Amino acid sequence: MYQRIDLQGLWDFQLDEKKEGLKLPFIEQIRLPGTTSYARKGKKNEDIELGFLTDEYNFEGYAWYAKEINITEDISNKKCFLYLERTRITTVWINNIKIGTQKSLCTPHIYDLTGVLVSGKNTITILVDNTNYPTKGGHMTSPDTQTNWNGITGRIELQIFNEIYLSDLQLYPDISSKSVNIIGKINGINSEKAILSVSAGSFNSKNLHIVAEKEFIIESAEFHVNYELGEDALLWSEFEPNLYNLELNLKINGSVVDREKIAFGLREFKAEGDKFTINGRKTFLRGKHDALLFPRTGFAPTNVDEWLGILKRAKSYGINHYRFHTCCPPEAAFTAADILGIYLEPELPFWGTVTDENDENHNQEEQDYLINEGYSILKTFGNHPSFVMMSLGNELWGSKSKINELLGKYKGFDNRRLYTQGSNNFQFFPEILENEDFFCGVRFSRDRLFRGSYAMCDAPLGHVQTDRPGTIKDYDEQIFPPLPANAENKSADSEGTIEIQYGTGTKKVKTAKNISGIIPDIPVISHEIGQYAMYPNFKEIEKYTGSLKARNFEVFKKRLEEKGLEHLAEKYFQCSGKLAVTCYKEELEAAFRSKKLAGFQLLDLQDFSGQGTALVGILDAFLDPKGIVTEEEWRSFCSDAVLLARFSKYNYISKEEFSAHVQLTYFRNTPLNKFKVLWELKDNRIIYEEGEFIVSDIEDENYIDIGDIHFKMPVTSSVKKLSLALRIENMDIKKDYDLWLYPQNLFIDKQGYNIFRNFSSEAIKLLEKGENVILFPELDSLQNSIEGFFASDFWCYPMFRSISESMNRKVPVGTLGLLIDNTHPVFEHFPCEEYSTYQWWSIVMNSRSIILDGTPKKFNPIVQIIDNFERNHKLGLMFECKVLNGKLFLCACNFDQIIDEPEARQLLYSILKYVQSEKFEPDYKMELSELKEIVF
Repeated sequence: MYQRIDLQGLWDFQLDEKKEGLKLPFIEQIRLPGTTSYARKGKKNEDIELGFLTDEYNFEGYAWYAKEINITEDISNKKCFLYLERTRITTVWINNIKIGTQKSLCTPHIYDLTGVLVSGKNTITILVDNTNYPTKGGHMTSPDTQTNWNGITGRIELQIFNEIYLSDLQLYPDISSKSVNIIGKINGINSEKAILSVSAGSFNSKNLHIVAEKEFIIESAEFHVNYELGEDALLWSEFEPNLYNLELNLKINGSVVDREKIAFGLREFKAEGDKFTINGRKTFLRGKHDALLFPRTGFAPTNVDEWLGILKRAKSYGINHYRFHTCCPPEAAFTAADILGIYLEPELPFWGTVTDENDENHNQEEQDYLINEGYSILKTFGNHPSFVMMSLGNELWGSKSKINELLGKYKGFDNRRLYTQGSNNFQFFPEILENEDFFCGVRFSRDRLFRGSYAMCDAPLGHVQTDRPGTIKDYDEQIFPPLPANAENKSADSEGTIEIQYGTGTKKVKTAKNISGIIPDIPVISHEIGQYAMYPNFKEIEKYTGSLKARNFEVFKKRLEEKGLEHLAEKYFQCSGKLAVTCYKEELEAAFRSKKLAGFQLLDLQDFSGQGTALVGILDAFLDPKGIVTEEEWRSFCSDAVLLARFSKYNYISKEEFSAHVQLTYFRNTPLNKFKVLWELKDNRIIYEEGEFIVSDIEDENYIDIGDIHFKMPVTSSVKKLSLALRIENMDIKKDYDLWLYPQNLFIDKQGYNIFRNFSSEAIKLLEKGENVILFPELDSLQNSIEGFFASDFWCYPMFRSISESMNRKVPVGTLGLLIDNTHPVFEHFPCEEYSTYQWWSIVMNSRSIILDGTPKKFNPIVQIIDNFERNHKLGLMFECKVLNGKLFLCACNFDQIIDEPEARQLLYSILKYVQSEKFEPDYKMELSELKEIVF
């Protein structure tokens, strides 16, 4: 390139919402790069969006941008291109001469201005239209994420070339020969003989490697040369992201007419069996979903430093992979990922149905656009080593043959990366296509699930939501069932039409016969795992200082205030967050226990501000920590090396046998030869059991069986919270599990207590006499209540409540865990945390939460269930009050159903001891009529 002319800065500007056309003169100015919203241009938006952030200056229509530039005589006759990075549909005029229109949402718009620019003053006019896209655009244009902004957010420049110049340069590294194949074009060349001089030097590496310059004779406009890097060549991976600057000098008759510099990495990312490999070594993808959510600006950054900060934060939480949901990041993201060693998977901006020409709803214009968008992504970003995978879209339906055909075309065009048909395509009716290199989904049939949580409308639910807590579960039999394919699930679904959850709504789709016996022969990635919701942090509202405002948070806060519960907001946030972390830990560990799984894509490490407001991240939408889990603790179950102890349950009694099998899932680049694992069973003061394993003779370097732990639980006369702590000596690999220990042969004596299952006349008479009454109500009789559910709500209640209702399916429970007054004397014999732990699982799953709306602020349940931000019910599992002349203690749990569980017996024992004691002195008096109305 001869020269770049930067066009960033002030531009004349005009909004044209009604698309009436340019009106001169311009009366406003705007600074580019940027957007109309970020510059606060146009009418202020007074709407209050609840399902996503509110764009304070939302604008859709035409926006005109103009700038006068001076072109010197020495460049007026050269090749010139206008380069617009990251925009919408653009149309360009130079000096009132229309140059053309471009529509890519993912790649730069490049206009050839050769012969149009004149020496002296020139006026560039750009029309940006953020309507009438050839496709809906997925998360490239969604108000749920980066908004449907109008503007230009990246580089804006003139690129000047000599008459003869290089273009279309694509680098194909070959690690077997330690070389790089260089493919490109020489523009403007006729009969001249060209010399291409190539040199390279490493950077971003511990060791410097300079490659000798080599010259190649080029005798045609299109060329292909092989440049050897030598035996000392450095490879690129997540562990050693070694990069090279490749310098190309094009010489004609001994003079350099063009120079180009391209960064690349020497790597080979492959699918081999059930795993991915990087340079021949197996890797496990610890992925993060990303939809380009940037709440301060409403658009994705285009500078490398900002992306380095973003990806460094994710990597500090064990992430080595990004899947971009129906979007493609800007160049800066690829560059930052190259530097840090992050594996990227952009996706076509499409969330819909792929049709063939015979379909009555076939849209050839949309399909052609998407196909070309894919080719453009491959050509624009294909030299980046971090660009290792590509997806055709999210949750696609339609013609499998058409999707397979497109995969084949992309693979034939560019074999430097791996391709998948899409993310979770065909949902309940998946099929592995001939041309795809890996599969990304959540199930292989209705019941072959390889994710831990699901929406109620997509039931069955996952093991994190339904199964007794333990650390045994993996997905190996779901991915590779033990029975032959033709023996499984003989009652396959027939062809027809079904209604599915689609985005934030529903959709009817055609289905083929369910292939319930899929046995994958390619790597399998679990799609959008997690999605455990938590309560909003209202302190976050003040962070929205840009054009996006958290008016949804303001409404949620007001709702809580109207219910008289605002004083509990911080506790709701913290306690629901602790439960979400517990669920994420089990979800992630199940993935690491699964030998047949190739990776996962987490939804999400950060909050998702759209689609109903899904607060599912351990980081907020700004990627700031919420303070509910440390990086170190998170990496103990989400990293390239995860210690795992497999045991059946968390609650034990004195002298009970404990058994655990210890494993290590290990995907680091340093081989393990011999190492020592230390383990302890301890509380805050005492080590009860301890041991060690010396591990050598390792057969499988990725899934290492360490050994079995066996011991009898210590004797205790009171509840103890213990920790099973494991660590590898002299390494940063460790793990802690909480266990609960209860006294053996605990005797429950109900004699002398007034215990009732319903609020009978006898119970009322006893209260009139001033007696103490315990009520363990029949759960089926509690009409004014909500089902007990331990796991946190999936994604967000308002979105999936609406979807379930529209599909006539069961509505999700929608709760977010427990808030426990754990200093209350009722817990003298049942010490517990303030938030949900596995100590409470059987109790909660056999309970109901009584709706206590309208009761005074001073009336606080002892055990409260945190409701979602849409309902904000005041929910009580356990509470006490004075009634008539007596005292009532109520716990809406069916203890008879779970009396054999040690934790249930212990809680019941603690309740009885409390009611018998002088400490049973409720501070709130409830009228009998009020109690009857609330409870029954």
